[in-house]
Amino acid sequence: MWNSFFAICLCCVIASRSSVWSLKIVRCICRIWRSVMFNLRKSNSKLYDQNTFDDQFMRDLRKARKSIIIESPFLRTARVKKFIPLFHSLKKRGVEILLNTKPPEEHDEIYKLQAQKSLGLLQSAGVEVLFTVKHHRKLAIIDREIIYEGSLNIFSYRDSCEIMRRTISVLEAEMLIDFIGLNKFMEVR
Repeated sequence: MWNSFFAICLCCVIASRSSVWSLKIVRCICRIWRSVMFNLRKSNSKLYDQNTFDDQFMRDLRKARKSIIIESPFLRTARVKKFIPLFHSLKKRGVEILLNTKPPEEHDEIYKLQAQKSLGLLQSAGVEVLFTVKHHRKLAIIDREIIYEGSLNIFSYRDSCEIMRRTISVLEAEMLIDFIGLNKFMEVR
């Protein structure tokens, strides 16, 4: 494909009598080639910080059709409460919600109580909970297509400088689900 494209372009350059036009054509060809080969025009990912994350994440959650996977090692009750009404409505629509977090026993005594209370709220909203020892990943996968990954603890962050990358890719979502091992434990739609 590229060979014939370049052959046509070369013929155009040769046919052009002016060296100025030849140079312009070559530059144009190079720009087109770079943008196509390296997909410079459109990226499937976008970065969010602690100030911009919630709006986009909540929008994506509201649009969920099949499944939501959230990995958040820390749970803060005030933060979790913001998600409960949405999770109830998502469950009514048949959306499966899975949380992977660290066991409450791995927290200090004060934080352990908050984690237990948060887990109770989440489970009463229909969230399935999986515990992973020494868990520290922070990510979310929505409908096996939208990925959030970064440093932000989805269910606990407050007053911290964080980053999350949102990527839209079925292939990368499947790779991530396989990599973190969730396909071994359950069927996630």
